[in-house]
Formats: sequence, structure tokens, C-alpha cells
Amino acid sequence: MRTGKVRDLYSNESNEILLVASDRVSAYDWVMPTMIPGKGAVLTQLSLFWFELLEDIVPNHIISTEVPEIVKDRGIIVQPLKMFEIECVARGYLTGSGWSEYQSTNAVCGNSLSVGLLDGSQLAHTIFTPATKADIGDHDVNIDFESAARIIGRDEAQTLKELTITLYETASEFAQSRGIILADTKFEFGRSASGEILLGDEALTPDSSRFWELSTWEPGRAQASYDKQFLRDYLMASGWDRNSPPPELPAEIVEKTAQRYEDAFFHLTGNRF
Repeated sequence: MRTGKVRDLYSNESNEILLVASDRVSAYDWVMPTMIPGKGAVLTQLSLFWFELLEDIVPNHIISTEVPEIVKDRGIIVQPLKMFEIECVARGYLTGSGWSEYQSTNAVCGNSLSVGLLDGSQLAHTIFTPATKADIGDHDVNIDFESAARIIGRDEAQTLKELTITLYETASEFAQSRGIILADTKFEFGRSASGEILLGDEALTPDSSRFWELSTWEPGRAQASYDKQFLRDYLMASGWDRNSPPPELPAEIVEKTAQRYEDAFFHLTGNRF
């Protein structure tokens, strides 16, 4: 068994992996001590929705959804992959760490941007902003394309950049048809035993994406969101220093965070969880 920030992985004698999404939640590269009930099932089912929608662009690691009853809805059987050592992030809107960097440099991860943009502004075109992968308790670091190329090789970096942007733009168009802005998202890719590049981990969930309400979007202010930004905002206001273990979450924050995950699932898939 291996344990990540959110997922637990179990291998069998056939070298297949049972990937189970827990109800753990992370923020600012820390795992919170409080669970979000139902979160793991939402992540798994929403990822399956996107994997199917996007499989014509890039295949994924799914083998089967037939799993033991104890992990029903939150577990999947997947291929083992040799994961690329970068996180592949696409941004169509300026916010978060991108907004912070832009304020200092008018660029994000080496992508020069127009002057005068606001927090929440739509970008003229999608940008690729990779990051290093951090261990639990460490911080992911945004890097530019050249740094990504040094880590995984230039040809591989270019391929992942093109896949990331295509996946983002396809998903963004779909989300907008459902009244949702996909501001940015993170993908993880790996190679299968046969050498094929596959989409792994999760896809386009509230853990790995920023989902905003299209009808109320307005640059220059906080956006109504269907992701864990609500949790991040609470933690920022709580006085937690982000360098020491995080506090337990109040029941109200847990309930409202869970509701945002379920709302994201409903608005994107049209189904109640």
C-alpha cells in the first residue's frame, strides 16, 4: 500500500493498482486533519466522467470500475504508470499563484502577459504553467517550460504541453456550456509498460481545478466557486501560518466544502451525487 495526500494505492499480483480516493482534503500542500464526507466518491466519479469525455484526445489509466464493495464509488482499477516528474497546469484565467507572480513580473512561468490584467481576468490564450511535484508537507514550485524540459526532456515537455492545453480547452468549452468557468486545472501523465503516454491520477475535479460560476464572474474580485477555494479562504482568515500542522476544521466549513464538491458534480454532469 502507498498513501498520497488524498489517494491510497494497493497493488495485486497482476501488477494492477486499486486506486482509492479518500475523504482527506489538502490545501497549501498540507493534508487537513478533518475529513470531508463523500469527497472521495465525488472525485472518483467526476474523474471517470472526464476520462470518458476526453479519451479521444489522450487515453487514460483506467482498467476497470469493478472494485470491492467497501470502496464502491471511490475506487478504480488502473494501470501502473511511470509518472512524469512534473505537474502539467493549464490556465485560461489569471488567479491564485499566477496572479501573485503576474503582479511582480507581468508574466506567469515564463509566459508574458498583457499589462493591466486583474485577478480573475481571462487570458488572451491558454498558457502552460508546469510545477514540480512536492512530497506531503513540501510546497509545489511553479516553473517555466525550459525548467520542465530539463526535468523530463524537451520532446516530452512539448508533448505534455500540447496535450495539457488541448485537454484544458476542450474541457473549458464543455464546462462553459454548463454555466461553469474552468479557470485553471492540473493534469498528471505517465508512460504505460508499453511506452504509451496516458492521463493518470484524477481529471478536472475540485481538487485539481478552479471552477467558477459563469453568471457571476467579474474580474477584480473573488469569484463564486465550486472548488476548495472556500476552504483556502477560511484557512487564510483563520490565522494559520501555513508552516505548521493545520487546525481541525469547524463543522460548518466541512459541510460547506462538501456541498461545493457536490455542486460541481451536479453542474458539470447534470446528475445529483
